[in-house]
Parts: sequence; C-alpha cells; structure tokens
Amino acid sequence: MASLVRRMMRLSFLLPRPPSEGAGRARGVRALRRTPVRVLPPRAQAQEAAPKAQQQQQQQQAGPSKKPLTRERETPAEEPQKEAELRYDRAFPGDKRLSKVVTIAKSRAFREKHGKILLEGRRLITDALAAGASPQTLFFSALDRLRELPVGKLKGASLVKVKFEDLQTWSDVITPQGVIGIFSRPDYAKMTYPEVQQKHRLPLSLICDNVRDPGNLGTILRSAAGVGCERVLLVKGCVDAWEPKVLRAGMGAHFRLPIISNLDWEVVPNYLLPDTCVHIADSTMEPSRRAQEEPSVPTKTAWPYESKAWLAQVQARSGSNADLKEQETQPDPLEVQHYYEPWMEVAVALVIGGETHGVSVEARQLAGSRGGRRLLIPVVPGLESLNAAMAASILLFEGKRQLRQGEETASRAAPAWP
Repeated sequence: MASLVRRMMRLSFLLPRPPSEGAGRARGVRALRRTPVRVLPPRAQAQEAAPKAQQQQQQQQAGPSKKPLTRERETPAEEPQKEAELRYDRAFPGDKRLSKVVTIAKSRAFREKHGKILLEGRRLITDALAAGASPQTLFFSALDRLRELPVGKLKGASLVKVKFEDLQTWSDVITPQGVIGIFSRPDYAKMTYPEVQQKHRLPLSLICDNVRDPGNLGTILRSAAGVGCERVLLVKGCVDAWEPKVLRAGMGAHFRLPIISNLDWEVVPNYLLPDTCVHIADSTMEPSRRAQEEPSVPTKTAWPYESKAWLAQVQARSGSNADLKEQETQPDPLEVQHYYEPWMEVAVALVIGGETHGVSVEARQLAGSRGGRRLLIPVVPGLESLNAAMAASILLFEGKRQLRQGEETASRAAPAWP
C-alpha cells in the first residue's frame, strides 16, 4: 500500500497544473510589449519605393530651401510627348533676370548698347521667331502659354516660369498675355521676311523724318507692311522703332519688311536706287491759299536734332549760323500737287515729316535733287493738319492705286497677239 501511494505522488508532478492568477497577468503584459509582425511588400515594389523614401528623408533633413529650383522636366501626363524634352527654370524672389525686363522696356540706351529688345504677347513673339529673330530669355506664367509658341524654335533660349502677378507688374498693357521674351536686336540683313507676291508689291521706300510719337510710328510701319512697301528708313531724330509702344502699335510689321534705323541724311541715298524720285508729304493748305495768306512767311523748317552737337555739325556744313538762317528763308523750289494726281513712278521714295515741325531742310534738299514734288492732302478750312500716321497711310495706298491703274492701262494698250 505504501508503495502505491509513493508511485501516485510521483505521477502527480507530471500532470499540468492550472495557471495561477499572477502568472496569467504577467503573460498578458508580455504580449502587449511584443512587436507586431511586419508585412513586407514584393521585392519589385520595395526596390521602386526605396529611392522615393530616401529622397523624402533627405528633404526632411535639409529643411526648406531658399534656392531656386534648377531644371525641371514635365511628365508625359502633363505635356505632349514632343515637348517632353522642354526644360525650364522657376524664378525666385530677387532673381536678377527679372530686373532686365524693366530696364530693356524703359531705356533706349540700354537696348542699343546691349543689342536687346523686349517682345510681349504670343502673336508678336511668333512673328519674330518666324522671321528668324534670336530669343534669349522667355518668361511665361503657365505652360499653356508656352505651348502656344513654336517650341522647336525656342531651343537655346532660357525658359523661366514666373508668377502672373510679376508679369502684370512688368507689362504696360491692361491684360497681359502671360508671355514676355527678351530677343537679340534684329539685323534687317539677316532676317527672313515673308515673300510678297508681285501683284501686292509697291516699289516704294518710306523715309520717316523726325517722327517722335511711338503710336504714329507703329501705325506707319503697319500701313507700310500692309501696302507691300519695300523698306522703311528712319532718320536720326525718330523714336526708337523697337520701343515697346511702337512694337505694340506695329502689330508685327517689324518682322514683315526691312526697317533701317538711326540713319544720317548723308547715307540715305545709299539705300535708294540711282533713279529713285523722292517726294515729300505737304501740309494741308491749298497752293492758292498758301500764296494769299502766307506770301512772306518762310517755309517751316524742322530741326531733327535739338542738341548742341547737331547744331555744330550743321553750322560746319553751312558755314555759319547766319547762312543757316538765310537757307531757311529761301523759297522752296519744289512743285506742289494734289496727292491724287499722278506721281507714282517706277521707283519712288516718300518722306513723312514729324508731328510738330514737318519735313526738315535735308529732306527738301534730297527731294529737290531727285526731281521730287510736294504731295498735298487737302482738308477742310480750319483744320491744321493730319497726323503723320494718317498722312502716310493715305499716300501709300494712293501710290498703290496709281501703280495698279497704270499697269491696267498699259495692258489694255498693248497690242493683241494675232
């Protein structure tokens, strides 16, 4: 019996004991402290996410940067495939490139010294690129504005994305188009102008003499391009043809015909054919009334340059100041005729005077040496004169009408083939 009891006591140690209350509580605490199982993504996803996680970690360590973003490239979802290689910068506060815009727009001396011009708007920039103008920097506010331009011709130019509010600050128009470009100052000899058909050409060179109003000069250039004029010569004393107001009034005419600026009167004949006849635009007074009302008043003379340097040159050419005044009071030998009477020869140059003083002494001398006349545009009594842009437009289109009428008359007079 005693041996049986000892055997049962030995087996009781092998049976599992029920857990005590303290042991279960300790096991629950250990379970809460355990780290949860980490679910690993597939190997391909892990390799793809690793560079992004590393880049985000670097950005967090570096903190916010004040430096401008370098080159950016739009994804194919944001721009067409053909523009996938188009890169641009973002402007940052205090960017020195932005200060050039205002300087180029306001300073003629800066434009001429550095050979730069400022073009604003899609149409003007597109015409400039089509004519072969060289872009340097292009500022735009949205990618849609940039896609409206021929992107293939923007290679080599710096593209800078700016805020639309900055473009509004630089622009002097009410509603900016969201794109402004800095271009190299065009050289008329290197530009590619659109070919004008023979039936639309006008063999006429327009000479602007002391035209100082930007709106008038821009309108004159637009009329000259619309009539098919061969070239426009700007004598010293005229407003800069590449001033933003002139460019805006010209509506792309700068890139449709040669414009030769800043000329001295001595070199003007070099840009004309030897047999070119030079006419000048006259005031609005009728010849009969001119003789009755102003029999002793000398012809009004314009001084293209109101500077001591120019006066010194004129006095050196004429001999003295007294000789210059005597030259002013001499009667004008040019014949006066109405603008609608025939005056359009094979090769003609037309001089348009400034808004205040009219044509200069040098213009009248050139017209006298080339068999020219004064072309009179009559208006009702009491009106002083037409502005330069209106007078130029009337004479240009009248010259084209006379040329076409002469061609039709010659064709009708030609004998028919048997």
